[in-house]
Amino acid sequence: MDIYTTSSPSSSSQQEKKRKRDGVFGPMHLTIFLTCVWATTILYGEMLSYWVPLSTCSWPHLSPSSSSSSDDHHFKIAVIADPQIMDSTTHGFPRKSFILELLQFYTDLYMRRAFHSSILPFKPDEILFLGDQFDGGPYLSDEEWQESMSRFKHIFGLNEQTRNSYIPIHYLSGNHDIGYSAYYTQHPEVITRYEKEFGKRNYNFTVGKVEFIVIDAQTLDGPKEGRETSSSWDFIQNFSEANQNPRVLLTHIPLYRPDNTPCGQHRSSPIINQRVYRSGFDQGITYQNYLSKESSELLLSKIKPVLVLSGHDHDQCTFIHSTSSGPVTEHTLGTVSWQQGNLYPSFMLLSVLSGNASSVSNDDLNHSVSSQLCHLPFQTHIYIWYLCQALVTIVVLTTWPTNGFSSSGYVGKFFEFIKNAWHNFTATVKEKNDEEDCEYEMVWDAEGTMHLIKKAASKVNSSNVDTRTVASYWLSLPGSYGLYSYFSGRGNAVSRPTARKHQQEVTVEMGNQTLLEDPKLPSGKSKVIRCIQRLVRVVKLVVVIAAVNVPLYMMLLFKDWIER
Repeated sequence: MDIYTTSSPSSSSQQEKKRKRDGVFGPMHLTIFLTCVWATTILYGEMLSYWVPLSTCSWPHLSPSSSSSSDDHHFKIAVIADPQIMDSTTHGFPRKSFILELLQFYTDLYMRRAFHSSILPFKPDEILFLGDQFDGGPYLSDEEWQESMSRFKHIFGLNEQTRNSYIPIHYLSGNHDIGYSAYYTQHPEVITRYEKEFGKRNYNFTVGKVEFIVIDAQTLDGPKEGRETSSSWDFIQNFSEANQNPRVLLTHIPLYRPDNTPCGQHRSSPIINQRVYRSGFDQGITYQNYLSKESSELLLSKIKPVLVLSGHDHDQCTFIHSTSSGPVTEHTLGTVSWQQGNLYPSFMLLSVLSGNASSVSNDDLNHSVSSQLCHLPFQTHIYIWYLCQALVTIVVLTTWPTNGFSSSGYVGKFFEFIKNAWHNFTATVKEKNDEEDCEYEMVWDAEGTMHLIKKAASKVNSSNVDTRTVASYWLSLPGSYGLYSYFSGRGNAVSRPTARKHQQEVTVEMGNQTLLEDPKLPSGKSKVIRCIQRLVRVVKLVVVIAAVNVPLYMMLLFKDWIER
C-alpha cells in the first residue's frame, strides 16, 4: 500500500493570497519589466538622444541692442566640420569587406540622424561645411570617389526633395579632400575632381551684413612659385580694405598658435602642437597641424576678420589672436562624426546680423556674428550602455528565483532579520513558538481516516538495507498522541513523545530498520540538469525580450536610413 499525502486546500489558498498580498515578482513579471526597460533604452539611444540638442542648445544672441530686436534681424548658419566619411583608407580594411561595410553603415547613420534630427530642426538659413568631407579623398579611384560622393549626398540629404533641400550650402576644401601641396602638384586631377562637385576652393559670399572669406588653406604654405599657392595668395591680395562690412575668415587648417596653448573648457583631447612635414627637393608640404606663423599673420592683416572658423583638429579649441586692429577670436570646431577620434561630436550655430536691419551702429557691426557650440549624442557611450545593460539582463535572468521575489515589505523584513539575528546571537536556548504559522498536510490511513499534521524536518537515519524515504512530523493539535500510517509488509508505527510541548516524533520500524522522514531531502536532480533547465529558462526569456525589441530597433534603423 502507498501513503497518499496532499497539502491542505486552505493552506494552498492562504499561500496564494499571501503571495499576492506580498507582491511576488516572478520571472514572467521580470521579463515584462526588462522588455519595457529595453524598449525605453532603444528609443532613447536611437531616437530621443538626437532631440536633446534641441533643448540644450539655441541660436546665440548678437549684441544687447540687436538681441532685443526681431528674429528677422538675424541670419542663421549651421556649421559642420570634418565628416570624413569612412572608406577603405580609414582603418585599412579591404573594400567591400563586412567589417568595413558595418562601420560605414553605423557611421553614416549617426551623421544622417544628427543632421536630420539635431541640426535641421533649428531651421538654419544656410549650411557651412569646414572641409574634409571625405577621408581618403585624394587617394581614391574615380569609382571609389563617386561612391563616397553618393554616400555624402545620402547622409546630408542632398538628393532629397524636401523643404530643406533648397538651403544654400557652402563648402571648404580639406586636406582629406585634395591633399597637401606635395600631392596635388603631382596629381592635379584631384583638384579638378573636387571642384566639379563642390565648386571653387577660394571664394567669398555675403550673408546679411557679414562677408565670409573662404580660403584653400592647403595651398598657402606650398611652394611659392606653385600655381595653386600663387592663385590662393592672389585671391587674398585682391580684397579691398575699404570694405566696411565685417568679415569672417573660413579656413580648414587652423591659424598658427604657440605650442601647449590652452584651448578652453570644451576640449576633451590633449592639445596638439604644431607639426609640419615637407617632401624632399622643396616639393611642398605632406602634413601640417596649423598654418605657419607667417601665413597666419599675413592672412589676419589682409582680411582683418572679426571671427575665424576652422576645422582639421577634430576637437574644439578657442584661441584669441592679437592683431594690429584688435583681438580676433578663432573657433576650431570638432568633428561631426563619432568615428574620428572625438567622443563628443559637435556642430555650431552661427547668428549673423541681417542686412534687413534699418539702423546698425558701429558697435553692432563689431558684434555682428555670434556663435554657439552644440554637442551631439555620445554614440560610444550609448553602445557601452547597451553592452552593460545586456550583461545585467543576463545576470538578473539567471539568478532570479524561480518562485519569484517579494516586492514589498523590504524594510520591515530587514529589521526583522536584524532583530532575529541579534536574538540568536545573545540567547543560549531558543524555544520554539507554538503559535507560529506553519504548513499542514492531510494523511489518510488504510481505513480512509484523514489526519491533519504539522510538517517538520528531522535528521535522517538509514541502514545499509532497502532504504525507503519516510517522514518525521510534528503534531499540530494538542492531545494528539500518534500518527496512523499504513505500509505494505510488516512493521508498526510507534509514537514517542519528545521533550517539547505537544510534539511527537514518528518512527517507523521495519524489521531491523529505523528511518525518519525528511520532507526537505534533495529532489534527486543533478546540478547539471538544474543548470541546463536554468539556461533554457534564460534563453526563453531572452527570446521574449528580443521578440519585442529587435523589430523596434530595426524599425528605427531603417526609418532614419531610408531617404525621404
